Amino acid sequence: MLARSAGAEVLQSILQTRPAPDAATLIGAGKVAELAELVAASQADVVLFDRDLAGPQTRNLERELKCKVLDRTQLILDIFAHRARTREGQLQVELAQLNYLLPRLTGKGLAMSRLGGGIGTRGPGETKLETDRRRIWTRISKIEQQLKTVRSTRTIQRKKRESVPLATVALVGYTNAGKSSLFNRLTGAGVLADAKMFATLDPTVRHIVLPSRRRALLSDTVGFIRNLPTTLVNAFRATLEEVTEAALLLHVVDAASPHAEAHFAHVLEVLDEIGAAGTPQLVVLNKTDLLPGEAAAEMAASLGNRLAAQRGGSGPALELHQVTSASARTGEGLDRLRDLMDSMLDLDRVSEVRLHLPASDGAALHMIHEYGRPREIRYDESGVWIIADLPQSVQLRLKRYLRRTQPVEEPTQALI
Repeated sequence: MLARSAGAEVLQSILQTRPAPDAATLIGAGKVAELAELVAASQADVVLFDRDLAGPQTRNLERELKCKVLDRTQLILDIFAHRARTREGQLQVELAQLNYLLPRLTGKGLAMSRLGGGIGTRGPGETKLETDRRRIWTRISKIEQQLKTVRSTRTIQRKKRESVPLATVALVGYTNAGKSSLFNRLTGAGVLADAKMFATLDPTVRHIVLPSRRRALLSDTVGFIRNLPTTLVNAFRATLEEVTEAALLLHVVDAASPHAEAHFAHVLEVLDEIGAAGTPQLVVLNKTDLLPGEAAAEMAASLGNRLAAQRGGSGPALELHQVTSASARTGEGLDRLRDLMDSMLDLDRVSEVRLHLPASDGAALHMIHEYGRPREIRYDESGVWIIADLPQSVQLRLKRYLRRTQPVEEPTQALI
């Protein structure tokens, strides 16, 4: 799947099993000879390894196979480099690439010779090697400084958002689970939704109106993957802050995938690694329209038990973690998803209040309709009496109109 997402055509796939990796080639001399024959017969341009290779292993394999050799991390970095669109995303990818390249510079290329030890005995290759290292370190330092600026900007923006109570809900999940499709369904945004892995790399944030009329921010983030390279996790911490600072995580799972539970476990591991394991999660089983019969309910129960086990309990331990089913393609289950999001968000809680407004204050009446849910509106000579569900932030803005009881006399007009 990674290879196809990178635009490669997979000609053949082989498996090597051995008690220990070979230090020189990872797979051993016999397997290298077999692989060389396959490369020549199929005229392959690239050989991909589903694990990381050391610098010497890569060079030895390229010499024997007579073609380019890439490991898993290099392939993921290449996909990220093609997907990054914003300046922040490009900086994060470049940082990950440089951190990956740095330990693999030693001895690269025949020109990088070492003539001996001691003063005045270093060859031109060693001097070039040190120059390359210094340039990479300088570039890494510059990128990290730029990303610190990005992080500071995000912190300022987050504080501005906190001044107006808007909870952030972050979409997380294994890559290609359908996060962007669900994001588009919930917000009406036109974010790219593609079957390729890591189709969404740069985070996107949009407003969403919940059933209680509260506003929230929904953030679509980069997809996770098994054995996510450490260099990528470190490089994308600025982006992943959207996940760690979120009030609620929508953990999207491709319910139609045969590896759904394994993918679910991998995402939980990454969330724990970035410090977001304790954030309330609403697990969304996506693509349930592709499941037969009671399969969705069985999977929901299984994932719920796994989530409970992770937190060391069951039943009541799952109060902050819920599992629901939905389909971003058909829209089935989205109403229940919105209701659960609304009930699980603590910020700017909604409660029923009674208000008495002067009939001339149309702005206050508009605010109640815009940000709350009026249950009863009655008019009399003194003004407008309203029973409504309002967020706390709106209640504070209208506190001069709040009343404990309704008038005793019967109002002259009632609208419901």
